[in-house]
Amino acid sequence: MLLGTYCVICCRRIGTSVSRLRSRMSWRNLRNIVRFTGSFILGGSLFLTYEVLALKKSLTLDTQVVEREKMKSYIYVHTVPADKLETHDSFSTVDIEDHDCAVWLLLRKSREEDRAARLEAVQEMSQAHHWHDYQYRVIAQACDPRTLIGLARSKESDLRFFLPPPPLPSLKEDSSTEEELRHLLASLPQTELDECLQYFTSLALSESSQSLAAQKGGLWCFGGNGLPYAESFGEVPSATVEMFCLEAIVKHSEIPSHCDHIEAGGGLQLLQRLYQLHKDCPKVQRNIMRIIGNMALNEHLHPAIIHSGWVSIMAEALKSFHIMEASHAARTLANLDRETVREKYQDGVYVLHPQCRTSQPIKADVLFIHGLMGAAFKTWRQQDSERVLLENVLVDEDRYTTCWPKTWLAKDCPALRIISVEYDTSLSDWRARCPMERKSIAFRSNELLSKLRAAGVGDRPMIWISHSMGGLLVKKMLLEASKKPELSAIINNTRGMIFYSVPHHGSHLAEYSVNIRYLLFPSLEVKELSKDSPALKTLQDDFVEFAKDKNFQVLNFVETQPTFIGSMIKLHVVPVESADLGIGDLIPVDVNHLNICKPKTKDAFLYQRTLQFIRETLARDLEQ
Repeated sequence: MLLGTYCVICCRRIGTSVSRLRSRMSWRNLRNIVRFTGSFILGGSLFLTYEVLALKKSLTLDTQVVEREKMKSYIYVHTVPADKLETHDSFSTVDIEDHDCAVWLLLRKSREEDRAARLEAVQEMSQAHHWHDYQYRVIAQACDPRTLIGLARSKESDLRFFLPPPPLPSLKEDSSTEEELRHLLASLPQTELDECLQYFTSLALSESSQSLAAQKGGLWCFGGNGLPYAESFGEVPSATVEMFCLEAIVKHSEIPSHCDHIEAGGGLQLLQRLYQLHKDCPKVQRNIMRIIGNMALNEHLHPAIIHSGWVSIMAEALKSFHIMEASHAARTLANLDRETVREKYQDGVYVLHPQCRTSQPIKADVLFIHGLMGAAFKTWRQQDSERVLLENVLVDEDRYTTCWPKTWLAKDCPALRIISVEYDTSLSDWRARCPMERKSIAFRSNELLSKLRAAGVGDRPMIWISHSMGGLLVKKMLLEASKKPELSAIINNTRGMIFYSVPHHGSHLAEYSVNIRYLLFPSLEVKELSKDSPALKTLQDDFVEFAKDKNFQVLNFVETQPTFIGSMIKLHVVPVESADLGIGDLIPVDVNHLNICKPKTKDAFLYQRTLQFIRETLARDLEQ
């Protein structure tokens, strides 16, 4: 303001003395003009400089605050070798704010030498639901693999504890996932292969997409999910070739040395790409999870599985409402969890309860063995499952369930470990998964015994529950276990068994077939069910004598209605006289052969009588 007033006064003076200046310009006036101009320029420059500095100061941010906020969302730590995790201490000098102390203290506690302290820390983390988003990320990026797996197996864990899988490597130029999968399969060793594995490996590598699609009706799926799954294969035709390759890789992954080759060939990343591409194809995802679960049986591969991001995928799958998806994830995570799980769950052995870490003491086991053309999950669904919408399933599991042992029985008897077993069967060699596969009941019983013993079956009191041919397997397994001292625990801890329409004396199924091809070429399993089978009679006589000697508790159910086999034959599969073991109660139920193990409701007699038998037979063991 002063500068502007000064300029106006000087201009007026100059204006009034124009004539005088023209007549006599003096150096004195010139000096005044120079002084004025210089003052104006200098004052303006100082003013502008002051304003710029003031503006800069007002816009300058506290860089320490900025960096601190960045660190809350992006705390990346260097990878520590697995052998150094026990002794590596990275939290002793961390400068943190007061409200973050609890997070870092839990991280420190999760690495304590005391196992109880580690488990307590993981439990406290899983129960934290009030943290800020960045605090979950701190745990996700700073915890060790042992803690990560513990969080994945904790029922209440927030999914923000798990980082998304790392970016997948790009496919080779002019390549596809199908070609990469074939290349992986071709790179696997051809040693230690049985006939079926050789068959599927050669088929997957040689057949074209068109010829494979033409064969989609065949029951070549190793998973044992039966006819409904195979016949619905046309739903995702683009996945047919990948399915053939995956079936072969599943069998390769059962051989420990081959798992090393799968990992070295980039199989973990390739399988993850396929898993993401086929989110709408449960069969593809299911086989991929089987492979990862088999690889997790090898502890030296755990770091590779964890670093490739599979733990976060399994943690999300474990929370799925789809029982099959959750059960496959539970098996993989249990095989990865060496902190709380001693057992190892091989392919086909699934824990239905408990699938997460729990403080509930497990006092006994209940094992479910399906029958011919059955499956570990679908066999034990509720009756009339096809008519119920998924929305109803999610609303009320007491009203409807896709697997009653996991929902109803687990809720009624939480102290039980409930295991369901899956194996492959077929009605006819025409539709067998592997034309070279000829597995008798004796062969399957020894195969399942080995898997069940690895899962810790025999360490607790147990009850066997079986349907149809599964009951013959149970009888054969117990007789075989009685001959081997290393399996004596299975015999000593068996308390009883429930048989749902088990053909102890043979079945009419061996005399009929769905059509002429089944009649001409019945599978080995069906042949063994014939009433004049010497092996079946010997099995029956030996088991009755053995069961009486061991004083096993037995409950038998039998159907009274015929069953439609395909669209041509209506057959009473297991008549009342064949279902009579000769020991225990025999209860006829007004259902057909397929529904004898599928209660209509939780209050139905079929389920309530089963529950009563379990509680009474294990009463002493559950009270301890």
